[in-house]
Amino acid sequence: MTDLEQQVFAEVRAIIANEEQVLGRRATLVPLKKAIIADGDIRNVIDIVSTDPALAAHLLWRSNCAMAPSLHPNRSLKDALVRLGQVNIYRYAFTFYLKEKLDELPQPYRKLVQGYWRLTEAIATEAVDSLHQMQGVSIDADEVQTLALFSVFGQVIALTAFAYLNAEQDQCFPLSIIKSLIDTQQKSLTLGAFEALGLDDELQHEFMIAHNLRQTRDANSAGLVLRRILAQRGLLLNSL
Repeated sequence: MTDLEQQVFAEVRAIIANEEQVLGRRATLVPLKKAIIADGDIRNVIDIVSTDPALAAHLLWRSNCAMAPSLHPNRSLKDALVRLGQVNIYRYAFTFYLKEKLDELPQPYRKLVQGYWRLTEAIATEAVDSLHQMQGVSIDADEVQTLALFSVFGQVIALTAFAYLNAEQDQCFPLSIIKSLIDTQQKSLTLGAFEALGLDDELQHEFMIAHNLRQTRDANSAGLVLRRILAQRGLLLNSL
């Protein structure tokens, strides 16, 4: 890396480590995380989610997106949250508020990040569809969908942090610098973001499997389902 790239890399990583700056709606997300860690009582989780109607509607929609076509959709938030389980609830909530924050970014970063987000949604849809076509596996469709929503997490977070960094500068760093860092430091940026933002260990584990950074003999690994999709799209951090 050049000296300038090293400077930007260090400052981007520092911003990524600031969860309050990267994520929106912490008034809901923080107590949700605390409730899940503290006692795991689903009733408390339901009460917290219900305080944000937009989040509640999103979780209900997400849960129905992941269900097999042959199953009846969830009609109530309580039924959806009970079925999802607390880990998937938090992952969905995290991505919901992250996306909300991304929509507030200035141009050209908003346009670039939204392009990554459309890619993420397409990967999630393809991964869930692929799972429903598989026979003889016992894999939670919501786990596959939540994992897929983090497929290009490093790129999304790095661009977001770079936008915040440039907002603080009198003279902006050129966009080519973050492009170079994403191309060459994507693994480091991604794993650093997972660690800094306190995402669950299982998500990180399956992400590593999905990107061929870790191997598994578990035929019911959500990461293996996603790996096929990422390989077809040429998006693996470690090529097959």
